[in-house]
Amino acid sequence: MSVDERFMQLALEAARQGEGLTRPNPPVGAVLVREEVVLATGWHAVAGGDHAERACLNAVTGEDLSGSTLYITLEPCSTYGRTPPCSAFILEHQLQRVVVGTLDPNPVHAGRGIEQLKESGVEVSVGVCEEDARCLIEPFVSWMVQRRPFVTLKLAVTLDGRMADAAGSSKWISGGAAREWVQGLRRKVDAVMVGAETVRRDDPSLLPRPAEGRSPWRIIMGEDIPDEACVVSDEAADRTLIRTGELGPVLASLAADYDVMHLLCEGGGGVAAQLLEANLVDELVMIVAPKILGADGRPCFNFVGRSMESLFKGRLVDSERLGEDMVMRIRFGE
Repeated sequence: MSVDERFMQLALEAARQGEGLTRPNPPVGAVLVREEVVLATGWHAVAGGDHAERACLNAVTGEDLSGSTLYITLEPCSTYGRTPPCSAFILEHQLQRVVVGTLDPNPVHAGRGIEQLKESGVEVSVGVCEEDARCLIEPFVSWMVQRRPFVTLKLAVTLDGRMADAAGSSKWISGGAAREWVQGLRRKVDAVMVGAETVRRDDPSLLPRPAEGRSPWRIIMGEDIPDEACVVSDEAADRTLIRTGELGPVLASLAADYDVMHLLCEGGGGVAAQLLEANLVDELVMIVAPKILGADGRPCFNFVGRSMESLFKGRLVDSERLGEDMVMRIRFGE
């Protein structure tokens, strides 16, 4: 790993602290370095608040920063929005060099911040840890370009692909370590979706525990929600949206009306199948437990079987062991 990659990874770690808090902005991190010593770290913590560059540089107010390098996961903004442009703020501090993870995905702005820095004599390097930097802002890109949330479908299944027993009980297929990991996933998203049958059967809260300042929307697909269900009766009932109809328009509305950039669907099988058949799944997270339920168990996807020529094909991008379970991340549409 090069020096630039090492410090960009620190900036990426900083950026992840803002996941689930910055909508409709992407999470961004920044690290200020001089002679391979970190002087300050910053990240975008909330929409309307300081951007990562400003948060980082404000931490060293009054210091001579000549000879310093600023590492930023995303190209600095170059126009006025809720806050002034970060490219101008960087120039005020007379930095020698700026290292950028990835360009702004908005074609109207892409490259403008970089060009402003270069025109003022700042040395700029672009594309350091670019794959990681792009992955971090995928929900933002989906929201801005496709006008829908980035959809992560999470399913916990047995070795034989069952997500519940014949009676519909799924507590618990996955172990404690995997369930705790899912709480972290909930903290990173803007909304958590399930079908109405899942609410009637399991009465989930769908809230991250602990919340750590996050309060994702809870999206229930379907009707006949019991009045006593957690999602409509607890302290976060005002964060629950009940929707019916085709998933495509529902997702478009969530993006346009509620700034939902990243949606986590936790089932059940009917909603999961609808998302897949509509080509709306960007990422599938499969938690596979070393258990077998048999033929009477409920399958994780409720759709008619496909032929080898028409089956859904994904790409395994990551896997890890959590306790006795395996977690696999699979990407579609790439």
